[in-house]
Amino acid sequence: MAAGYAAPPVPSAPGRLLSDTWSAMLRVLLAYRRSPGILAASLAVPVVMVVVFGYVFGSAMRVPGGGNYREFLMPGLFAMVAVNGMTPTMIGAARDVGRGVTDRLRSMPLSRTGLLLGQTLADLLVSTVVLALVAVVGLAVGWRIRGGLADAAEAFALLLLFRFVMTWVGTLVGLAVGKEETAGQLAVLLFPLAMVTNAYVPTAGMPGWLRTIADWNPVSAVVQACRELFGNPSEPGPAWPTQHAVPATLLWCAVLLALCGPLAVRKFATHGR
Repeated sequence: MAAGYAAPPVPSAPGRLLSDTWSAMLRVLLAYRRSPGILAASLAVPVVMVVVFGYVFGSAMRVPGGGNYREFLMPGLFAMVAVNGMTPTMIGAARDVGRGVTDRLRSMPLSRTGLLLGQTLADLLVSTVVLALVAVVGLAVGWRIRGGLADAAEAFALLLLFRFVMTWVGTLVGLAVGKEETAGQLAVLLFPLAMVTNAYVPTAGMPGWLRTIADWNPVSAVVQACRELFGNPSEPGPAWPTQHAVPATLLWCAVLLALCGPLAVRKFATHGR
């Protein structure tokens, strides 16, 4: 079958969409089962960050209001778990393109939306486990939920929503790049996205221009929202996204998903043409 061949569009019947979504979810979950190191790596990074930032650098950090630095830090690490959702989906999408898997899937009478939705939902399920484990580590090092249970549940829901959005961003980038090696190199760009935020340090000490970038970084809105909902030490800052962190997080998620979701489906459906 020709590499550029695509099966006729599949009617978007709810039953067919659910079936294809479920099949795609199982495919990704089986890949995690065969490669448990991927899940271990997802957990190891925030755990290492707890040790490095919480204990090695934590003694020199000054938290707004004089609070516990590890309580200040943990919402930032939760957000990093969400941001890191870009990397495996980006590399996985690029790998599928490079190995011809995408072309084979396109040649089948399957729902394009269902295939991509299943992959992102599978990642969301795995990230729920990772977030729970990181929360246990946080509790072990002194992090506490100071707000109510409803607020805490809202915070975790926002984190999972942001992770879901990040997987769509990663899928779009991976499909656009089409090469696993290039996607792996692009993953390095996540470092400044994570560091130029309020995740690890208050932005008040940054130069004015850098603080503006950090305060308007979508990650900063997520971190500030979680700190407020968990009741942890925080420093809102003067920017609108940090002053209204929960609405800003929802707005960023809506914009990114509205842009990247349809573009990813379109790129998947038209790849090779």
